[in-house]
Amino acid sequence: MEDMIYVFDVEKDDFVRAGEASSNIKKILRQLGIDSGFIRKISIATYEAEMNIVIHSLGGQITLEVTPDFIKVTASDRGPGIADLELAMQEGYSTATEKVREMGFGAGMGLPNMKKCSDRFRVESSAEKGTVIAMEVDLKAGD
Repeated sequence: MEDMIYVFDVEKDDFVRAGEASSNIKKILRQLGIDSGFIRKISIATYEAEMNIVIHSLGGQITLEVTPDFIKVTASDRGPGIADLELAMQEGYSTATEKVREMGFGAGMGLPNMKKCSDRFRVESSAEKGTVIAMEVDLKAGD
């Protein structure tokens, strides 16, 4: 299998299309014959990242990279950045608005779930540049 890269745009506050990118990524991985256990981890992590872009940012992109050895998902957004990354990594901490919570989102599990579903997880965030989250899942695990 050759390395493949797919890019999906995610719009701020677009709750109608929220989840589309992660759903498309799931379909792509199925078509590539990726094991369902890996697909599940990637799908959860990607959905959480996508919802964070919709809820907390000014919009952004999700990039899927598939290689023979690993799957990498990078979620990048345009501002405003994460004020306190250590606090944001705690389960249950959320800066979501009441309106977002009423829709059933913003429980404060996004970043912790992304980390749990990844073999490698990195977050870079600043008010000037926004946030970039890189998540990798090894496909050779358990061989």
